[in-house]
Amino acid sequence: MTTNFDKYDTAVNYLYSLQKHGIKLGLANTEKMMRILGNPHTSFRAVHIAGTNGKGSTSAAIASILQENGFKTGLFTSPHLVSFTERIRINNTRIEEAEVIKIASLVHDSIKRTDLTPTFFEFVTAMAFHYFSEKNVDWAVIETGMGGRLDATNIIKPEASVITNISLDHNEFLGGALADITREKAGIIKPGIPVITSSGKPEVTGQLSDIAEKRGSEIHVYGRDFKGSLLKMDAGHISFDYAGCNNYSGLSMPLTGRYQLYNGCAAVKTCEVLRERGVSISDNAVKKGLLNVRLEGRLECVSENPRVFVDGAHNPEAAESLADSIGELFPRKKVVLVTGIMADKDIRGILQPLTGISETVILTKPAYERAAPPERLMDDLLSLKKAGLDVPRLLLTAPTVAEALELAKKHCAEDNIILVTGSFYTIGEVKEIFGGRGIWSTLREGFAGSDN
Repeated sequence: MTTNFDKYDTAVNYLYSLQKHGIKLGLANTEKMMRILGNPHTSFRAVHIAGTNGKGSTSAAIASILQENGFKTGLFTSPHLVSFTERIRINNTRIEEAEVIKIASLVHDSIKRTDLTPTFFEFVTAMAFHYFSEKNVDWAVIETGMGGRLDATNIIKPEASVITNISLDHNEFLGGALADITREKAGIIKPGIPVITSSGKPEVTGQLSDIAEKRGSEIHVYGRDFKGSLLKMDAGHISFDYAGCNNYSGLSMPLTGRYQLYNGCAAVKTCEVLRERGVSISDNAVKKGLLNVRLEGRLECVSENPRVFVDGAHNPEAAESLADSIGELFPRKKVVLVTGIMADKDIRGILQPLTGISETVILTKPAYERAAPPERLMDDLLSLKKAGLDVPRLLLTAPTVAEALELAKKHCAEDNIILVTGSFYTIGEVKEIFGGRGIWSTLREGFAGSDN
């Protein structure tokens, strides 16, 4: 009997139910699903991207450049902030809800008589690859969920592999040391396939270089083989010069934060590498592609009155980069911080740089079972205060994100900004408040196999 999920909510509810299978790092399920579906992942050329922070921005930039050059381009990313359809796009158009119903039904029927029990991320990866194949995309930019070596997406053979910033995160799955996590991320490096990295840590780039050499893969390292110079940064854009095989002056991206310089440069270098492999990509496509990048939840302004920014920083290094960018962008403005963080994260490591830029801190809890209660966040913040950290005088809690936002508005003077961060769950709820339509908020962060 053929399954036909009768509506979009039913299909997404089924996907949500797969989270009961948790996180299973490994390729066996995906490989078997691909064989059953006719190996759709072999029908398009791909760029594969791993890393701790910066994957989404780099992926979106590469996809935008390829699209600008006339290629029909798929983009597979996680997490989604408001709607599941954000995860799977072609030429930056989200998959339609009717397609989600159809493909979820097809994949479900294809495996229902097997012993497969795929996780949420494995199932969604199969959906994305089938969709890209069915729609005859020329290229797909594929972002890993968690890690790399055993990530469900690591069955593809890309034309280039990209590894962005690497820092400590998901230690329970990827290992407790930076070298362990780097080794897992480096698992996407395929023999003879070039790799680009925007990591600025010598210990990381050294390890990646050793692994690439063993696999016969040429590696291109930021700061050595390509680099950028930030020219200007405002609340919505950065502009920069790029030096690599080609030199570009005055490139611009509608994303902000100093860290976007490294993501933009990694995207340009990736396209240079693809050129070396015979792919026709024009200089104009590089410039227009960067200018037309669209990505939500990365230092994004979602309200002008009051001025509210959201950012998905969910580990200490991302929080530190965010704090630096806020300090640089708004040196004379006071910050009202709203934060909700998952209980399995390094809460104190995330809070420390963020409280350093804030006048008021409001601790809250997004609607997900993994989220730490505000009282836990307060305990961690007070422990930092006891350890000598300069903590803001006004510390508040709110049971829900919506209540936290209302509280922030009351404490936000005309020249203040509200910054919401700590988790993609938290900022997803804020985006819903400001007009996004949410479907199954518990899937926002894509727990089963996301790097968030």
